[in-house]
Amino acid sequence: MSTAGVARYALDILKTLQAAGHEAVLVGGCVRDLLRGVRPADWDISTSALPAQVTALFKRTVPTGLQHGTVSVLSGTHCVEVTTFRVDGAYLDGRRPEEVNFITDLTSDLSRRDFTINAMAMTPDGDIIDPFDGRGDLAKKIVRCVGNPEKRFSEDALRMLRALRFSAVLGFDIEPDTLAAIDRLSPLARAVSAERVNAEVSKILLSPRPAAAAKVLSLGLLDAYLDRSRPEIAHAGRINGVPRRLAERWCGFCALLMKAGAISDCAVFLRQLRLDKKTVAACSAGIGAALDAPLPCDSISWKRLLSACGRSGAQCAACAWDCLLGGGARPTLGGVLRSGECFSLGTLKIDGRQLVGMGFTQGEDVGLALHQLLEHVIVFPEDNEPEILRGLAAQLLLADSPTL
Repeated sequence: MSTAGVARYALDILKTLQAAGHEAVLVGGCVRDLLRGVRPADWDISTSALPAQVTALFKRTVPTGLQHGTVSVLSGTHCVEVTTFRVDGAYLDGRRPEEVNFITDLTSDLSRRDFTINAMAMTPDGDIIDPFDGRGDLAKKIVRCVGNPEKRFSEDALRMLRALRFSAVLGFDIEPDTLAAIDRLSPLARAVSAERVNAEVSKILLSPRPAAAAKVLSLGLLDAYLDRSRPEIAHAGRINGVPRRLAERWCGFCALLMKAGAISDCAVFLRQLRLDKKTVAACSAGIGAALDAPLPCDSISWKRLLSACGRSGAQCAACAWDCLLGGGARPTLGGVLRSGECFSLGTLKIDGRQLVGMGFTQGEDVGLALHQLLEHVIVFPEDNEPEILRGLAAQLLLADSPTL
């Protein structure tokens, strides 16, 4: 195979190691992607050189994981992880080996990897080394473990989630023995950190096939965070129509989980999975609106929702409604947003400073007046003009019971 698609800096590192008498190859996802005709996002190299020998060969290095044989080689603004060929010792925590042993045999190094499509290597001359028929599995579009799947998943339970992620991202089926092993060993996923579960499920939800998240549920890989085990959610395919943005995809997923009785509190669920505060807030606001109120029937109702929840919260609510009801909410909300009509104090053409100048008392009186003016403009968008708003504010100021 040609090395034309290989980044020049990665090829230079390979050739430097080779020139020093060491075996060096590209490995893993970058080889998989090259064979698929996709430009790799990053480059990983395995070598017979020991970490100290790698460090001696290059001017700029970072000791990323010396205990596992990894040195990051810096080239300009790029970073390439270079790892010594190794075999792993016992996995006692279901995540990392207790020890690693450096070796000089590439095939043994590849044999410790998770899936055949990630257990291929490419030499500096473009030759593909494929002892486990990863190319065949790429052609058949299947995700299959290297060797015994139960052994692979018992070593590292995260690999079960990775299998489903590769299936969703690549559009591949999971090989039957591999899938059966996930089904049997799914309780091991309880030992995987919440951050890593979040990362894998987020990648599934952001993939072209986000409905694959339903398989994560039915196999029991999220049981540690659910009110009941292995739930089946209806209409998972509706997540496919949600925009590929993290908060909206998680919100649609959570709406279906709540409808199925798998979770009772969206915010608690997402915080347990260590999602960021902004995503948790938007999803919680969206879920709350979608479950506590009927679908807005007109632009005024949508603008009131936007005022209460903010743009991100309202967009999440629309996605939740679409997943629960089958569609229609997002296009309607999109039309309201495109109209440019005011729904927030930030776009109201009068502010608190101006109201104070008119005689309103700083604080609660100003806040109340601004919200009354906003409510008026939500119903009568054409009145969002400075002169009109000053006149309405004057009416409020003169009234014994301020109301418009």
